Amino acid sequence: MPFIKSKVSVPISKEQEKEIKTKMGKAIELVPGKSEHYLLLEFEDNCRLWLRGKQDDPIVYIEAAIFGNEPHYGYDAFTAELTRIFSEALQTMPDNIYVKFEDITAWGVGDMYIDRNQYR
Repeated sequence: MPFIKSKVSVPISKEQEKEIKTKMGKAIELVPGKSEHYLLLEFEDNCRLWLRGKQDDPIVYIEAAIFGNEPHYGYDAFTAELTRIFSEALQTMPDNIYVKFEDITAWGVGDMYIDRNQYR
């Protein structure tokens, strides 16, 4: 049950959003046990982001909240793929893309509640 939220400093067209969404649906499979089936995405464009004291180039900030992967398996490959996806889609320099991971140990979905601790 990953939730990936992205904030970018430039506009994202509907076509770019769909392209990024499709590629992220495949990229999440780099994290063991994760798939697009439960993937929730949020895109926020035209954000007022500053990096290194400047706003000249496109900037991307991504938060990825992932359930049940405290050992962080696949995060290196997933970060590299997210960087490639956003860099290509938005013509962003890779060093202007930052990814924050959040470990989720309990998550509710509709009428289902999952607590990772019950599996230990």
